[in-house]
Amino acid sequence: MKLRTFVLAGLLCAAPHRSAFAQNAPPSPPTRPDEALRILLDCTDFYCDLDFFRIEITFVNFVRDRTDAEVHILGTAQPTNGGGRQYTLDFIGLRAFAGRNDQLRYLSQPNEPDDATRRGLARIFKLGLVRYVADTAFADQLQISAQPATQAVRTPSGSLIDPWNLWVFRTRVNGSVNGERSSKSSNISAGFSENRTTEAWKINLEMTGNYSARSFLLSDETTFNTISRNLGVNFLVVKSLNDHWSAVANSSVSSSTFLSQALAVRAGPGIEYDLFPYAESTRRQLTFQYVAGISGFRYDSETIFDKLSETLFDETLLVSLDIKQRWGSAGLSFEAAHYFHDLHKNHLVLFGETDIKLFKGFSVTLNGSASRIHDQLYLRKGEATPEEILVRQRQLLTSYRYFLSVGIRYTFGSIYNNVANPRFNGSGRSF
Repeated sequence: MKLRTFVLAGLLCAAPHRSAFAQNAPPSPPTRPDEALRILLDCTDFYCDLDFFRIEITFVNFVRDRTDAEVHILGTAQPTNGGGRQYTLDFIGLRAFAGRNDQLRYLSQPNEPDDATRRGLARIFKLGLVRYVADTAFADQLQISAQPATQAVRTPSGSLIDPWNLWVFRTRVNGSVNGERSSKSSNISAGFSENRTTEAWKINLEMTGNYSARSFLLSDETTFNTISRNLGVNFLVVKSLNDHWSAVANSSVSSSTFLSQALAVRAGPGIEYDLFPYAESTRRQLTFQYVAGISGFRYDSETIFDKLSETLFDETLLVSLDIKQRWGSAGLSFEAAHYFHDLHKNHLVLFGETDIKLFKGFSVTLNGSASRIHDQLYLRKGEATPEEILVRQRQLLTSYRYFLSVGIRYTFGSIYNNVANPRFNGSGRSF
């Protein structure tokens, strides 16, 4: 524990001479590379630049499979209020280090360059590995150097001085055009958000808009044009009640040509319960969410139910399970919702995803969803034209949706994964 407290203030680096831990010890014979600590770096939850880490962390051996590792580093990530990400790194001891586990975190800043993020993660990886490498033959080849500590500006009560009071604002505008002889398209989208997150409160406001135009030259030299517009404003307030319970109030205003909704307004309260403490959310969550609300709709044209506008009450139940463990990750969610005026107007959605390492070098991935749909109250009256069907200009009647993806992966050969060779990677694009 003293070792961990000391190194958290500085940077661990490999060096070809003895460390401060062994300044008075007699010289040790050179250590063979195969005696270095074997680690599995498992960060599939976010982009992990493995080539960079192999180059930066040279005092361990990287292996491909957990069954060959002595330390399994499991990385997970969650977005933060400021636009950065909180990376949680679990160091799980295996073999001779079984039971010696640790957890460190790295907080990236908003708009932080990728290089700064990977260097920050590399530093945390090195810090977490100290306690394990200290018990190997490579201990005498480590050196620890510390940088002067800096103090954040704080008030007399100890809180950080923040002129923005934790509020974060973001804006974006994107535009694109593309075309060829028989077709062309253009798109513009914009967004604005403001949010504030503390342990007690979470407040989000988001506004988005999208305009898309496409033109197709048909075989008879006629032109088919299609335009789609989407606007939306969402407001969310979440109050933390304790380690397991949260209360929510949300509202939204939107417009969508695809759904034939000139205006859709919704508001309602809700509550959430997590079977596990929220502090464990990076590794496991089993949440139960219930939301009830009122919605008002004004349609572009008469619906199949002969409506131009209506006001409806509804309720939704969502159950979600998310697990990230040494054997892989899995997620499963089930949503059920209905309108109160007619319980037959409802939908059910089941979604699942998993990535499981079954045995050495072999893993299976499975992603899928299935929906039963009986609440398309917004469907436009009248038959869709062939062109509208082909370009998905408007939502069509359906009673179900499904998606399924299955994959397997098998790797065999050398257990070591240390070398990075960037030659001839290329960065261009081909037609």
